[in-house]
Amino acid sequence: MARRTKVEAGRPDPLGVTVLRGGLNVAVPAPDATAVEVCLFDGPDGPETARVSLPARDPRGIWHGLLRGLKEGQVYGLRVHGPYDPAHGHRHNPHKLLVDPWAREIVGRVSPDDATFGFTRGGPDADLTFDDRDSAPFMPRAVARKPAKPPPPGPRTPWADTILYEAHVKGLTMRHPEVPEADRGTFRGVAHPAIIGHLTDLGITALELLPVFAFSDERHLPPLGLSNSWGYNPYAFLAPDPRYGTPDDFRAMVAALHDAGIEVILDVVYNHSAESDELGQTLSLRGLGNRTFYRTRDGGRRYVNDGGCGNTLRLEDPLCLRLVMDSLRHWVTDMGVDGFRFDLAATLARHHGPFDPTGPFLAAIAQDPVLSEVKLIAEPWDLGEGGHNSGRFPAPWAEWNDSFRDAVRSFFAGTGDPGGLASALAGTSHLFEPSGRPPQASVNFITAHDGFTLRDLVTYNEKHNEANGEHNRDGTTQNLSWNGGVEGETDDPAIVANRDERRHGLMTALLTALGVPMILAGDEIGHTQRGNNNAYSQDNELTWLDWENADWAFRDFVRDMIAWRKATPAVRRTAFFTGAVDPDTGERDVTWLDGVGVPRQTSDDWARDRESLGVLWGEADTPGPLMFLAPRR
Repeated sequence: MARRTKVEAGRPDPLGVTVLRGGLNVAVPAPDATAVEVCLFDGPDGPETARVSLPARDPRGIWHGLLRGLKEGQVYGLRVHGPYDPAHGHRHNPHKLLVDPWAREIVGRVSPDDATFGFTRGGPDADLTFDDRDSAPFMPRAVARKPAKPPPPGPRTPWADTILYEAHVKGLTMRHPEVPEADRGTFRGVAHPAIIGHLTDLGITALELLPVFAFSDERHLPPLGLSNSWGYNPYAFLAPDPRYGTPDDFRAMVAALHDAGIEVILDVVYNHSAESDELGQTLSLRGLGNRTFYRTRDGGRRYVNDGGCGNTLRLEDPLCLRLVMDSLRHWVTDMGVDGFRFDLAATLARHHGPFDPTGPFLAAIAQDPVLSEVKLIAEPWDLGEGGHNSGRFPAPWAEWNDSFRDAVRSFFAGTGDPGGLASALAGTSHLFEPSGRPPQASVNFITAHDGFTLRDLVTYNEKHNEANGEHNRDGTTQNLSWNGGVEGETDDPAIVANRDERRHGLMTALLTALGVPMILAGDEIGHTQRGNNNAYSQDNELTWLDWENADWAFRDFVRDMIAWRKATPAVRRTAFFTGAVDPDTGERDVTWLDGVGVPRQTSDDWARDRESLGVLWGEADTPGPLMFLAPRR
């Protein structure tokens, strides 16, 4: 470490590393620390060449310094000195290299090596011990980068005209024969004309990507020979995962999608980090300030775990909230993103325990002139007390509507009823109308990354998750599916026809309902995960779309239904149905029918026919009725 770097006081804002003409300004929030060092490396895999102590600390606990002579592209990490007292929530350990959570670019990956843990592993009180091995050889590193020129603005498609398509960067591109092998599984692959052509041909208006933040594996996966596929385990919140490409690759992808009229929505994870519980690794926030960035309990030793992932970010703290807000603005202003879907958003909206629609996070979003104008989608539940909060998010938020999912699945499995289906098709007004939001507050979905694919929904009654290494204990048992009489694939023509009819019916329900439809990538081409309903650890051909064996006939049906939706104002209306009669036409805005076209007017009418549902819209420019048939079991 012969290299010497001149250091001055610098500034405490902005947080992270800022590239200046004279060097790098570094600002690190570590309120309980006694010293913060910046470690400089000779390239992504090179040795540590210097450690520079930040000379100043402001009253908020932000350590800062200007490192003269350093330039953009400098590879660095952080080491933080301070109390190590896990029983009271302090877990500083300067032997552990930390990733700057404000870094815009990351190189390398997290290793499961024992040196990345702040304690010596083994025994029930292992986390109270102290480990002095250097973790630097097993850690990713940050790269100093200037904010780049963002891509051209997106099309800003109105919510009423939006068709969402949930996809995984790797799963979408890895097996596509037209995507060059070197680009498969990357942002460059998503930007390939073959992928964008598929989306535009379908009529997709917004691509919702599963998490792209730098992420690591849950600690139980490497011993099983598995790895995290979905990415819901982040350790850096402003940097794309290097497996998918560079920040420039991401911006180029966004530009290509915008040129095609497609918005980019990111599925983002701010409810927890990859550091997990007290037995997890020390990667970043834990070493910067455990009590600042995490909600703790039992005197500080253990973690609140509302998301079921080991820890919960403490958004009540201004510095932790600042990290999330800086991250969101970065993805919009620097990277060109058009909106976000928030994983377990109910956790973010908790304030000192309960869900609070006026709490710090939701209030911060509401007043932000940038973030309040992009598309915001909540997954409105978590695993904490009072965790299901559908319909409680304020405007302008939209929400994943699991009531829609369950009602439609149940009806086409033969266990539901037409009343539940009618409510779903009408936008689930009892959930969203009280808040003054339009039907577009409901993001309707039948399938998503978490659960069965559409093909599996009509093929399997039970989950088949043995490949996950947890003896089929993981994943939900409440699939609301029906296999048609045989578990798994079959050549029986009657069962195949039954399944195909229900698959068409399910997709028709999705694309004719009030609200915003979301299609799971691969459903339109008949993708199967062979009954695995929790494929988070399957980074392989189970989750990679099989383009060469695609069901192109079903793709054509989905394409035609999307085109019909775009041409039909009644299903894109921005007001809920009332059943009132239009004085000009004499028609009601909606009339529900039984299987022979007779209006359902009383409870007896609904009870008489539980196996079919028709709907007639009163608008003169709307074709109808549409019939939804649930094949008999």
